[in-house]
Formats: sequence, C-alpha cells, structure tokens
Amino acid sequence: MIQLRRLPETTINRIAAGEVVERPASAVKELVENAIDAGAGRIDVVLLGGGRELISVVDDGRGMTAGELAMAVERHVTSKLPDEDLLRIDWLGFRGEALPSIGAVARLSITSRPADADEAWRITVDGGRLSPTVPAAQPPGTRVEARDLFFATPARLKFLKSPRTELQHALDAVRRLAMVRPDIAFTVADGERRRLDLAVATGDLFTARLGRLGAIMGREFADNAIPIEAEREGLRLTGHAGLPTLNRANSRMQYLFVNGRPVRDRLLAGALRAGYMDVLAHDRHAMAALFLEMPADLVDVNVHPMKAEVRFRDPGLVRGLIVSALRHALAGAGHRAATTVGLAAMGRLRPGDGPANVARPNFAYRRPPAAAPGLAEAAAAFQAPLAGAAEPAARLEALEEEAAEAADYPLGVARGQLHETYIVAQTADGIVIVDQHAAHERLVMERMKAQLAARGVERQLLLLPEVVELAPGQAERLVPRADELAELGLLLEAFGSGAVVVRETPAMLGETDLQGLLRDLADELAEMDQALALRDRLDGVCATMACHGSVRAGRRLTAPEMNALLREMERTPRSGQCSHGRPTYVELKLADIERLFGRR
Repeated sequence: MIQLRRLPETTINRIAAGEVVERPASAVKELVENAIDAGAGRIDVVLLGGGRELISVVDDGRGMTAGELAMAVERHVTSKLPDEDLLRIDWLGFRGEALPSIGAVARLSITSRPADADEAWRITVDGGRLSPTVPAAQPPGTRVEARDLFFATPARLKFLKSPRTELQHALDAVRRLAMVRPDIAFTVADGERRRLDLAVATGDLFTARLGRLGAIMGREFADNAIPIEAEREGLRLTGHAGLPTLNRANSRMQYLFVNGRPVRDRLLAGALRAGYMDVLAHDRHAMAALFLEMPADLVDVNVHPMKAEVRFRDPGLVRGLIVSALRHALAGAGHRAATTVGLAAMGRLRPGDGPANVARPNFAYRRPPAAAPGLAEAAAAFQAPLAGAAEPAARLEALEEEAAEAADYPLGVARGQLHETYIVAQTADGIVIVDQHAAHERLVMERMKAQLAARGVERQLLLLPEVVELAPGQAERLVPRADELAELGLLLEAFGSGAVVVRETPAMLGETDLQGLLRDLADELAEMDQALALRDRLDGVCATMACHGSVRAGRRLTAPEMNALLREMERTPRSGQCSHGRPTYVELKLADIERLFGRR
C-alpha cells in the first residue's frame, strides 16, 4: 500500500514557487511591490538574459535588520497584516510567499540596511538552502538579487520564451506599477542600456499621473486623453481615457487598477468595452488607464497567489460606475477627434513618404532670374482687377470678416464641397475636412438615442408567445435577471426546466432570432454578469437606422446646409466619430500645410 508522508520543506517551497513565480516578470513584480510597500522613493531594476541570469531590484526604502532578514525568507512571514484581517488589505503584498518562493528556484541574495542603522546585513538562499546572515556594505535601503532563475527546477526553463520576450513582460510589469505611483522614480536596465527611465512626476494627482501615463503610453495618448473622475456609494474612479478615434487593434493599452493594484479582470474589461460601445468599431480597442478606489472590505484580492484577480462584493455597482463615467466623459468631449487623425493624413501627403526611389522635390529658396523687358508691365496688367469686381479695400474687409467668423467656431465655416461627399471648412488656424455622411449618421443616431432614453424602449407584444429551449444552465442565468431584461424591452419568464417563454420583444429589433439572442445573453451573463448583447443589438439598430436616414455621400449641399451640419456637430456629443468608430472629420493645421509646401 502507498503510505502517506510529509513532503520535505524544500519540495513544498518549490511547489509554492510554481504558483508565485511563473516567469521572470512574476519575480520582478513581487520584488518591486515589496519595494513600494517599504516606502521607496526610487526603485532601480536590472535584468540580464531577460531575467534568467540576473534580477536585481534596489530601493531606498525602510530596510530590514539582521533578525528581520532571517525571517523574511521564511514562508508566510510578512509585516503587512498587523491585525491579521484578510478583509482589509491595504498593501500590494501580504501573503509572505514571494521571497521564499524565489529562493526555492534561484540563487537569492538580500542585502538591507535600515536608515538609522550603522551597518547592513546580507542573507542568501541557494535553491532553498538557507545561509546565515553576514555583515555587508549597503546604503540605506534594500538590494535583492536573484541569479540563475529556475536552476533548481530545470523543467520550467523549457517553457520560457526568448530573453527579449521575457524582458518585455518584465518591463510591462514595472510600467503597470509605475502608473500607480508617479511619486516614485523607476529605472529598468538590461545590462547595456536603460530600457525605462521614469523621473518623479510633479503637480496634482491628475497632472502627475497624466505625465507618467504620457511617458509610458506615448505622447499621443497624453495629447488625446480625457480625464475621468466619478464617485458613487463610496467608490471613486479616476484616470484618463483616450478619444475613440485614438484606438488600437488589441487591448494591450488598457490598464486597470483596483486600490493601487494592477489587475486583469473580465468585469472591468467588459465595462470599459461597454463605455465605448457605440463610438468604437467592434474590432478596435480603446486606450485607457483607470484607477478604481474602494473600501478594502468591498473587494477580495486574496483570490490567487499572483494577486492579479479580484472579486467585488457588488459587481453591478462597479460596472455601472465605470460605464456611466466613460460615457459622460466621452459626451463631454463633444466633437473632439484625436490629433493623430490629422497627423496621419499629413503623413500620407508629405513628400518622401512614397517609394524610396522617387526623387524628393527641393524646396530651397532660389533667387528668381532677372525679368525680361516689358514682363513686369504685362504681369501688372494681368493682375489688375476685373471690370465690375469689388474694390480691393472692400474685398479685404470681406476676407477679414470671413476670417473672424471662422475663428468663432471650432469647426470653422464651410468654404465648399468636394465630390458631393466632403465638406471643406476654414478654421482660425487651419482647415477641416468633414465626411458629410459619417457626420450626419452620428447626429441622427444621437437624436434617436435621446428619444429612446426619454420614452423608454417600446415593446412589441407577440401574438403567440414563443417558447425557447436553452442549454442546461442558460435558463437559470436568464430568469433571475428578468426584471432588468424587461427594462430593455424583453419580457420573459421560466417555462419548465431548461426553457423560457418570451412574451414581448423590443420593437426596434423587429423580427429577430430569439434563440440566438437569448443564448448570447446567457453566455455574456456567465462571463460578465451583465446583459450586454441586448444593449448591443439596440445600439446596432440605432446605428443602422441612422445610417439609412442620414445625408448620403453624393448629395450636393448648399452653404447654409453645410454650416448647419458643422454647428450641430459642435453641439452634439461624440460627433468626432461615426457609429462605426471612424472619424467624421480631419483637421489640418495651417503650420503643417505650410511645411508640406516648403513654406516652413
């Protein structure tokens, strides 16, 4: 018979390390979190071989005494739960597993010195084998070095990616933590050069955080980000979200934080997507960094050893706060579109952006040749005003009035229409080109949504209620949410086991596949606990109707009609993009146009 036996402590630590230290980035994250919890003002990270050869994290935090060093490498030893209350966790780390887990699979060395101590101490852990503490030289703070990661568990090395890829994962982990704490300086080096260098950001919370986000996410995000700030029932949401026309093909530029902790949560990601639902194409992703703060007893962070997953006591409240805050902020942005749209257009127009073998024009100034006799007189006669034309002074006055009129409006004054599709308007410092169909589509859709909100969703009574058979478990997810679905125009009730009966549907949907709709609703309730599919269908119907009811491309507009469209765009929220997420206008600055023609 197989007898029960207790595993050796070394084996236990290596098993635990498999949950905490998945790759070098996991170790970097844990060590940087410890440095932040220690009150560091500067954190320097060095990675060699993508973190496999060396991970070094140096901070100027509180430091540890010799006795504390000896305890720090034991499992479940921590200074961050003074009341042993797992319902109120106010630190990034709290499990007491990171250092012993790293020491179980690497050659770990920790050197530390408190600010008020005269000497530092060092302790080493080599594959789980602990050595006694010895005196060392170290300025106030702590230095943690992990060499030969996974040497004690060689099988794990086979699952690591290239050093370049592992370095990128570690950089991403540090960037996420740096976003939360703009008051801390961070550096990351790979032995050859610094890959990340973030100085302490100054100013108030929003200014400092936007500066840090701009340094990490790019200048274009800082220039096209909308501040987010909202509170509801003890929850506070802050951060910045990019304009809808500033988007990406994946969600890598979406950063979500709960009480200062970077998280990857389906509920939060779904709420972010819902906030951009009718202003972004389905295959595009917004850029955003959102920081959610709430009482510690309303969120459970002790879900997984990696601490990247959380559970909320009231997920509906959290989702509602995020969705409403994003939609309110996007509506407040009005007709704004990302500056990258105009820059991309200028990039396509600039000489030299075409094939490399095409000769570039020379815009250098050259003195004109001497004029032939009589040429100046002929030119003067050619430029003379036509008979019956306005006097130069009157014409100049008219131009000044037009320029002043253009300066009064953000989208300028219409000057013409090209190909019966594009409106060209003059602004105070440039020109605006408007896609008349896309712009009017957004205006019509916003009117329809406003009417929908005012009167509610009109429901259509089915002459014969339809019984819909569903997969096991799907009906059980739908029936408890029947009241919420009724608000969206879908009236259903239980009908035996594994089936529901539908009595009313949203009138806007017309004839629809009820079984497919209910199946999608049940699946999304399982993932996000929210009925997104029906809302998405309603927005899709609004978008389709607006598309068919808007000004079509190819229709000639008069000057008053063009200006009326521009003025309504300025008054309408989210008018910078159509319902499909495409920009409705492109703005070209006069300075860029002058550079295009070599005038600057």
